[in-house]
Amino acid sequence: MTDVALRLESIRRRISEAAARAGRDPREVEIVAVTKNVEVEAIREAVLAGISIIGENRVQEARRKFPVLGPYVEGRPIAWHFVGHLQTNKVKRALEIFSLIHSLDSWKLACEIQRIAERMDRVVECLLEINVSGKPSRFGVDPGDALALARQVVALDRVRLAGVMAIAPVVDVEEDARPYFRMAREICGRISDEGLFRVGRVHLSMGMTQDFEVAVEEGATMVRIGTGIFGPRQREAVL
Repeated sequence: MTDVALRLESIRRRISEAAARAGRDPREVEIVAVTKNVEVEAIREAVLAGISIIGENRVQEARRKFPVLGPYVEGRPIAWHFVGHLQTNKVKRALEIFSLIHSLDSWKLACEIQRIAERMDRVVECLLEINVSGKPSRFGVDPGDALALARQVVALDRVRLAGVMAIAPVVDVEEDARPYFRMAREICGRISDEGLFRVGRVHLSMGMTQDFEVAVEEGATMVRIGTGIFGPRQREAVL
């Protein structure tokens, strides 16, 4: 078993334990393998070990990897999700690769996605990114404005809201991230109560290597794990 497969096995075990503590089915939680600065061969190892969702932070890096990996690895289907901040001038290239955008955070971005999606004749699924940290330097819509933005976005016929994404601030103790995840879950619930999400499963994307167990306890349906699967990375990916 490779190092990647061993780490992934540990992550799955910890997700199962966290889900059990919350009375949840661990099968409700999907792992998004975040592959920023990860070599293609390591991504292949992760897919062969059971990963079915790849999360990229940067459009340019994804454009180098996608032609090599594509939507299948040795016959196994993989979905590509965009999990970083999406600039409006990168929307077209992003939509050529990704099936889900985790980081819709403004009306301006929603309108650009709508414009490009019309041209491409497709519907784009997005998660509304909430700035639960309260820090102006962080991306995401202010929690107090999230419902209003969702009401605007639902009027767009090429943008389909599928849930919420949040990034908790870095904390010394994992438990301290809980209030931020709880906030995201409550906002997601309010948007859902108004019927603003597309029909089907509502996604709550939250939790990373340092805090995903608390995120699972608070209702995450997707956890974004990079270092926990691939180990520390300090350099650009080798293709």
